Amino acid sequence: MVKVKKFIKRIFEARESVLILLIIVGAIALSFVSKKFFTFGNIKAIFLGLSVEAMVAAGMAVLLVSGGLDLSIGSTMALSGVLTCLCINAGVPVVISIIIGLLVGVLIGLISGTIISRWNINPFIVTLGMMQIVRGFVLIFAKGVTVINLPDSYTVIGQGMVGGPKGIQIPIIITLVVVIVFDLLLRKTKFFRQSYYVGGNEKAAKMTGINVKRVKITNYIIVGALAALAGIIMSARLASASTNIGLGLEMKVITACVIGGASLSGGEGTVLGAFLGSLLMAIIINALNMMGVDVYWQNVMTGAILIFAVVLDTVLKQRRENATNSLKAQA
Repeated sequence: MVKVKKFIKRIFEARESVLILLIIVGAIALSFVSKKFFTFGNIKAIFLGLSVEAMVAAGMAVLLVSGGLDLSIGSTMALSGVLTCLCINAGVPVVISIIIGLLVGVLIGLISGTIISRWNINPFIVTLGMMQIVRGFVLIFAKGVTVINLPDSYTVIGQGMVGGPKGIQIPIIITLVVVIVFDLLLRKTKFFRQSYYVGGNEKAAKMTGINVKRVKITNYIIVGALAALAGIIMSARLASASTNIGLGLEMKVITACVIGGASLSGGEGTVLGAFLGSLLMAIIINALNMMGVDVYWQNVMTGAILIFAVVLDTVLKQRRENATNSLKAQA
């Protein structure tokens, strides 16, 4: 009986388990509010709506674990989508255009990561500046207008289905693959596990021989590449590349990661938790839409959830530290 209690306690100490329980309870409650909630079409709509956010959250979770932060992901998403579509309209083959768009994200991540790791500058300041620079380039290249007239060979990436007209949209599948791959990488591989040591105690990580700069730069490149991929998928889904794409994405992604157990001070978090955080937020937004709540209240809700998650994370961390200190004092 004691072992069973300890097992149950360990399960509920994991943030993922709590989130899964909240999602299940919330879904059941919403099924009573609206009979449309558990329809296949609505479930697909929820996953399609969170696909871009969850994809970028997978990379952001890894970055937050290593003690980093990237506020430029929304701008990177927009620039990648715009440049990819401009290349296609200029006659560049679709595959080459997509590669160019992805390389843009890699380059942005490389620049941010290098500046932050080499000169030890606060990532908030660097990526905030990069956000403005990249958004400026979006307006320069697009000349302030939406890029349209995209071929079907490109839009199929965002609009295509696997399994026929009633199947699953390609963006959902791509997102699930990204989440699974990066969750396994962070849990199982030696290189990505180093992110926990870097985020937990950077000086100690250096002393143990970890190449901290390489870990940080790699994580910023990953976030940039995933933001670029999200921009490509979104522009293909909308059959256009707007200069407004990605506005506010950074807040939604960071909120999802923090809800999923990532700490803004580094050393904690999982990709699965970030995905579950995205799913929980998507369900809340879906519920607000079904209840006819004004769409503008969604931003209020996102901000409130972020503050609540950060406060909760801080309180729980202080309790763990107090418990550890009291045990040391007793010893």
